[in-house]
Amino acid sequence: MKFDVMTGGLPLRSMAAFAQDAERAGFSGIVVTEGGRTAYLGCGAAALAADIDILTGVAVAFPRSPMVTAEIAWELAEATGGRFRLGLGTQVRAHITRRYGSDFEHPGPRLKEYVLAMQAIFRAFRGDEPLAVDGEFYHLDLLPAQWSPGPISTPNPPIDVAAVNPWMLRMAGEVADGVHVHPLNHPTYLRETVIPNLNEGATKAGRSAEDLEIIVPAFIVPIDDDEARWRNFARMQVAFYGSTPNYAFIFEQLGFDGTTDRIRERQRSRDLAGMAAEVSDELLDHFVVTGPRSELADKILERYQGLATRVVSYFGGLDWTNDPSALNAWADVARGVTNP
Repeated sequence: MKFDVMTGGLPLRSMAAFAQDAERAGFSGIVVTEGGRTAYLGCGAAALAADIDILTGVAVAFPRSPMVTAEIAWELAEATGGRFRLGLGTQVRAHITRRYGSDFEHPGPRLKEYVLAMQAIFRAFRGDEPLAVDGEFYHLDLLPAQWSPGPISTPNPPIDVAAVNPWMLRMAGEVADGVHVHPLNHPTYLRETVIPNLNEGATKAGRSAEDLEIIVPAFIVPIDDDEARWRNFARMQVAFYGSTPNYAFIFEQLGFDGTTDRIRERQRSRDLAGMAAEVSDELLDHFVVTGPRSELADKILERYQGLATRVVSYFGGLDWTNDPSALNAWADVARGVTNP
């Protein structure tokens, strides 16, 4: 199992320093999210600063054409010597249409076609076949030699997709190289929803879920370092993510029916504290890994072995922004997970 650390967008010089600190601490990779800053420039800064896996987790697909994303991923794969993984997601309609001014209709099939188009583009970059993408959403058939980056010495960058519901998980299993599981996850959801649907999609494509990278963010709370603060932050994140109606089933799998409705009622009145209060300690414990640092590696392995190939410390990047020396404290945990 690999053990990564997540970060949001950072100033580029800070991203380089973060990657170096993560490498020194023994993390397998850094997972870069996309929000107010692009994921890709940060990945470029990290790629030139540290020999560590670099993943977008995730970059927003639809505002960029598959060709633009393919060119960026190609360059990052080359710059990292094959240590870059491209994670893509749909985002939500409001952001795609109102913030990016892009199309969102049929997001699942659109993302599937996007992944297939990128794979065709990679083959065209290598000269294996002419560019010929003629789908429902994308039509690409022009790639003169002077506009192609040409082959690189590393394998094609793997493409992972963000997926929550069964259809998207089956799609990931069928066409992608891996899946970014949503931070709102627990072992029951992984066992009953993620793995079976990945397997179904992979079987359709003549392969196994064992061929896939399963990337799982984790709310990890060391009880010897400001436990209350991190638990409260995890509680707020569970409430925030759990306000999405399509995610209600994740609570229902645990027997906490109606949780999303209650969170949304609080949300409508802008009661942030009330939203968090709907996540009881009993419910929160399903979403966090808690223990002394000396025991965290064993707890992570016990929770995720057989369910994840990469576990991502959700809070690690935030911890680093508050204290750049913070990642040092994770060295024993990282070694314990990656070399049990």
